[in-house]
Amino acid sequence: MLGKNLKPTAQRNSADRVEVFGSDTTPYVRTIVEDFSILSGADIADIAHFLCILHGRHPGVIDRAATKTADDAARDWLIQATDGFAAERSLLTRLTVAAGPISGVSADDQSNAAVFGQRKALDMLSQSDRNGCAIGAAIALISDWHIIRTILERVALRVGVEARSSTLPDVETTLALKEQLSELPAVERALNFGVEQLLNQHRGLWQLLEARRNTRLSH
Repeated sequence: MLGKNLKPTAQRNSADRVEVFGSDTTPYVRTIVEDFSILSGADIADIAHFLCILHGRHPGVIDRAATKTADDAARDWLIQATDGFAAERSLLTRLTVAAGPISGVSADDQSNAAVFGQRKALDMLSQSDRNGCAIGAAIALISDWHIIRTILERVALRVGVEARSSTLPDVETTLALKEQLSELPAVERALNFGVEQLLNQHRGLWQLLEARRNTRLSH
């Protein structure tokens, strides 16, 4: 059984990494979770649009990780994660259409270019030949997506889109997989690098979204 013999300390260390770097540690996500009603239609369009740029394209982080990972322990998890995230991409697309187009917040708005740059960074991360890096990024995406999904469900309610229940692997199973794959120090370092780099990109995205909202408010 996956994760059956994991050491409690190891599980905590893995979970701590998500807790320290995850989306819900950013001020903007905390604000949204506390009071979603503060978001304008433009704020909501931003969330859907930029998340769709980052993760709405196929192949994505998880699909690429599946081609880079030969470990049998990850096979079932990758199948569930790949299928589950295909449904999440579909949801992102529907939310983006329903929320409507975004608008620039300044004459030299470079937001789209910035997020396309983030997507390129994730493409490179998920195609790394360093053993453990790609699956680490995929593990981080699934772990953090459970947080992001709560926001997307609120977006769906606002724009009138049905958000069916997620079929992604749960966080406990995902973190257990990470620890099972971390038996070799070199692989563990690569896994942690993949985790941290993906979560850093998510944090950067939320900081961008908050800056866009603040710019609109100041105008």
